[in-house]
Amino acid sequence: MKWSPLFFLVFVVGFFSLLGYSCANIVPPLGGPRDSLPPRLVKATPPDSATNFTGRRIELEFDEFLDDLQDISRNLLFTPLFNTNPSIAVKLRTMTINLRDSLEPNTTYTFNFGDAIRDINEGNVLRNFSYTFSTGSALDSLTFSGRVMMAETGKVDTTLIVVLYRNLSDSAVRLENPRYVTKLDGAGNFSFRNLPAGRFAVYALSPSPSGRRYLNPVQQAFGFLDSSITVRSGVAPVSIMAYKDPAPITAATASTGGRVQGAADKRLRITNNLSNNQQDLLSDLVLNFERPLRGFDSAQVRLSIDSTFKPVPFSIALDSFRQKATIRTAWQEGKKYNLELGRDFAEDTTGRKLLKSDTLHFTTKKRSDYATVSIKLRNLDATQKPVLQFFQNGALAFSVAVPNGSFSSSLFVPGDYELRVLYDRNGNGKWDPGQFFGTKRQPEIVKPVERRALIKAGVENEFEASL
Repeated sequence: MKWSPLFFLVFVVGFFSLLGYSCANIVPPLGGPRDSLPPRLVKATPPDSATNFTGRRIELEFDEFLDDLQDISRNLLFTPLFNTNPSIAVKLRTMTINLRDSLEPNTTYTFNFGDAIRDINEGNVLRNFSYTFSTGSALDSLTFSGRVMMAETGKVDTTLIVVLYRNLSDSAVRLENPRYVTKLDGAGNFSFRNLPAGRFAVYALSPSPSGRRYLNPVQQAFGFLDSSITVRSGVAPVSIMAYKDPAPITAATASTGGRVQGAADKRLRITNNLSNNQQDLLSDLVLNFERPLRGFDSAQVRLSIDSTFKPVPFSIALDSFRQKATIRTAWQEGKKYNLELGRDFAEDTTGRKLLKSDTLHFTTKKRSDYATVSIKLRNLDATQKPVLQFFQNGALAFSVAVPNGSFSSSLFVPGDYELRVLYDRNGNGKWDPGQFFGTKRQPEIVKPVERRALIKAGVENEFEASL
């Protein structure tokens, strides 16, 4: 076969064009191992743990391309704190830190990046990476550690931070930013490194939007030590019990309320605590009003039993906000009850009343709806006035004093319960928070029980558990 010169020229040009295209687009082989390693620091300028630092710029070079820093406000901690935080930029494999605040003499600085650093390809996280330098001739090397628990639950809140103050005045935690800050791990432990010797006030708290100070006792958890700590070689770990002040009860929060009424609706709306129109034998019947009552006539309330409407003795009382009426009697099991409400028995502050007399019909539960339960607690400190608490969905369902560590009942509401033991220091039957300013009173302590209690109806439920 004989090729023409033109055909040969087209063939050669096409061949080398294909060759050049394939050389410029190399495709890596498929199926190779996935990169599971986080970035690794290969060079730091100045080197990590440098002394006599006088510069304004730090460069950290890693062995692979970096993604942008993640959630800097949560992850990144500078200690001691700066008045103006450094600026940080990431480009390819290099992170650049530009210092925008003056450095103090003879001071060790640590930058902890938490989980902020990760590679750009697979998102592998370099956890708890830190960089340290000193403006003096040596690094501070003392450590201080401990654990923080929530006093009301005995559990960990990992959003809390621990702060150290040089200023030992109580007001400093409210007026100034701390000197040193660290975070909790998943078990509630904290650790400070590269500390100088000296005395510090120690606090645990929830960060606030305005900084790392204690500004709102209702919104912020807070914990403190009874006295300051002297950081030195061999200082022992500490334990801090944090608490949050309960929100103040107001007329608005006291009511569980009905639905919101229109301006022209003059009917008094009432809700109650019945479940499936059944009354718990162990509880009171509660009526809730949307607005406080300005008029209330208990003589127009009658409680009766069966279809004969036989009256039964009872008491009724309004709460201090006049939005909740509690009806108390010795309930009989499996009976039909009638609560008769006269037309003028109640009037709220907007003038709403019942349009006519009304009757609420309901039944009480049977004893067979309940369980028999017996609980024995080990490792209990009987001298601390222990109270056994039963929780469901995070809410306290029942509590009882257990001075000898035992509780039994033949009439208990079945359910799956989380158990805790409150050491009720003042004996009032409920958990009390601490008070820092003025009295420096520590919160009452709650210990979680190691097992849950699944209490079933119709069987004898016996449990032994330890704190």
